Amino acid sequence: MKAFRDELKHLLSGNGMPYEKVSIMVSLVITVIFSVMLGLNYAKDTPITVIDLDNSHYSHELIDYLNNSQLISVTAVVNTPAEPNELMYRDKAYAVVYLPQGLEKNHYNGERADIGVFYDNTSSSALSGVREALNEIIADLNNPSLGTGDTIRGGTMLVSRSLFNPAESDSKGEVTGFLIFFSSMFFAFATLGMVPRLRQEGKLDLHFKVGTAYDLIERILPYCACWLIANFIGLVVLRFWGDINFSGNIILYFAVQAMYIIMLGMVSVFMGWSAANPGAASSRMILFVPGGFIFGGYGVPMTMMPDWVHWINQIFPLTWEFKFIRDIVFRGAGFFDCAVTIGQFLIYITIIWILFSRKFDKEQIAYGEIAE
Repeated sequence: MKAFRDELKHLLSGNGMPYEKVSIMVSLVITVIFSVMLGLNYAKDTPITVIDLDNSHYSHELIDYLNNSQLISVTAVVNTPAEPNELMYRDKAYAVVYLPQGLEKNHYNGERADIGVFYDNTSSSALSGVREALNEIIADLNNPSLGTGDTIRGGTMLVSRSLFNPAESDSKGEVTGFLIFFSSMFFAFATLGMVPRLRQEGKLDLHFKVGTAYDLIERILPYCACWLIANFIGLVVLRFWGDINFSGNIILYFAVQAMYIIMLGMVSVFMGWSAANPGAASSRMILFVPGGFIFGGYGVPMTMMPDWVHWINQIFPLTWEFKFIRDIVFRGAGFFDCAVTIGQFLIYITIIWILFSRKFDKEQIAYGEIAE
């Protein structure tokens, strides 16, 4: 019992990870918050884009029929030839339905009136609702007795093609997601305790006395370099060991990665700032890293979440990283293809920098008052 009491005293002393609080927090997050966020239980209104080259009464009727499904939502209709992959940038569409020219004519002449569909296979789990809905709709089109009316008749087939990951390789899906997630998680462990460690070593006062917030960012840079090198090695391994294809611009990729990891370092240092010691700071990783994996499109399909979750998940750094991985690495998006996302990301980084610098300035002012 002596050993038990001694360890209990240490647990409650605050000198290490506050596991008594972390365990309850994890339990509440998993059971309450996730139950609310994942309450749909199915993919609803998955966004798709339609390339309508026929632009006829029949194709318009067919588009309305697609949009009436509760599993999919037609968010855009294009009446000119377009590259399907470009319509999928920024997760704007998980599938592109192609209605060819002459569709109405072939349909009413009793000829085959095939419909094409391109699937964005960077997230195969998000496509389950799309595939189910399209297959049901094609079955309805070929069976007028189900109530679709005389204007929609049989002779229609769905010709599909999977883009970006046609073989549904794990290297292009779950493995890449886990690589980024665990790398970010251990990066957070390495940097969360920076301010508490400097405080214990007596070096934090020197920063407040003659330094600026930029000096703390300089301390993050060695960890950032390790993260960049490690993840590049991981992608190289997946390229030769697995079958991942790097489709985007390598310079753009590294520029975005550098912004992401410096931003994550600022978030990590900010979150661990007030901890009593490095051990206590490390437990705060759960507040900002796992949420990005779960609600960033890798842990759970975004189409299974309510609309308000699509706004809240923007506060997690990892959400932004997964957006760039899908667009630049898998879809081959260039700078102008993801310029909107980069602009939004820069606004996010600016907000983080304002919070970070204000925290430093506040502590610096408090130190000056104490010194006087």
